[in-house]
Amino acid sequence: MFNGSNLRLARLFHELSLEQVAERVEKTRQYIQRLESGSAVPTPELANKLAAILFVMPEFFEVKDQSPVNEEIVHFRKRSSTRMATKWATLAKAELYRRLIEVFDEYLDLPPVRFPELRAYTQDEIEKAAEKCRTDWGLGFGPIDNMTRLAEKLGAFVTSFDSVSDDVDALSVPLSRPFIVRNTAKKSPCRQRFDIAHEIAHLILHEGVSTGDRVTESQANRFASALLLPRSAMAKYFPRPIGGRIDWQGLSQFKLTWKVSKAAIIYRAHQLSLLTDAQYKTAFFGLKRKGEAIDEKEDCLIQQETPELFHKAMKYLINDMSIDVGSLARRLCITPIMLEELSNGALVATLEHENVSANVVSMSAYRFRQA
Repeated sequence: MFNGSNLRLARLFHELSLEQVAERVEKTRQYIQRLESGSAVPTPELANKLAAILFVMPEFFEVKDQSPVNEEIVHFRKRSSTRMATKWATLAKAELYRRLIEVFDEYLDLPPVRFPELRAYTQDEIEKAAEKCRTDWGLGFGPIDNMTRLAEKLGAFVTSFDSVSDDVDALSVPLSRPFIVRNTAKKSPCRQRFDIAHEIAHLILHEGVSTGDRVTESQANRFASALLLPRSAMAKYFPRPIGGRIDWQGLSQFKLTWKVSKAAIIYRAHQLSLLTDAQYKTAFFGLKRKGEAIDEKEDCLIQQETPELFHKAMKYLINDMSIDVGSLARRLCITPIMLEELSNGALVATLEHENVSANVVSMSAYRFRQA
């Protein structure tokens, strides 16, 4: 019954090496590797030891499901510069997160997934694809107030894997219930908004396509720019240079209205020929001279976006359905401690906010569909 791939999954989730696991259970690295490959089977006592140090139940190792989360389907940002160890840890976290979302999908009526599969290759095709999405989603052509909320309304979960945020720019997992992982190491709310738009682009343009190369990243950037700053709105509202000089005050106000970084606005304006090559270079040198190459002075005036769908789903399970935390953890064959890590703080926040008891009734007694 022992499935070695689940031992590897739990190990990578906690970002542990083979040596670290072996040391904690007093075995050799080679033996742990044999367990993971399926060429050896642990005794019940060893399986219990492994479960304890990895914060899972022994039954976790018996799950037979093949993980649909793999490197070929996940859209990594900056894949070429991401360390292999970080990639595997991220994939492991994504797989466990997928399993939790699967529970949400089973018990709750979540927003329908509304990411169309579009094929667009040229710049004009990508512009039109972004405009079609804006129209279909009822956004019009004005500023998008909250990109995180938009992604969630379209049926995706938005989360973060804090331990790998420094190494993974952003990523999305295009499953039947997709999710987007933000980089919380980025302090600029504008850059996080652009990341979400970029990942939405991958979900729409690159279904079944391996991404991370220069072409697909460029396509996703173009779609994100067109989604956040439609060309019709740019033509009408972009503050053009006055007497050949960059209108920094107008650019600052434009940023606050559209919640897009000045760097991205300048790039978009040049993309649409609203700035000449010379004006584009002047503007970027100006940002560097002002010390705003990464963080811009208006960033503190724009509110950080916070994912809400996960917290609401957790709240429904615990409060409205009276499902206890222990039962939810047992459903995934993990401990409540690991469930809290997987929820990225949402579980504790839900319990503290609602003052819910951790032991109510078993999940198996309920079957609920949200009205």
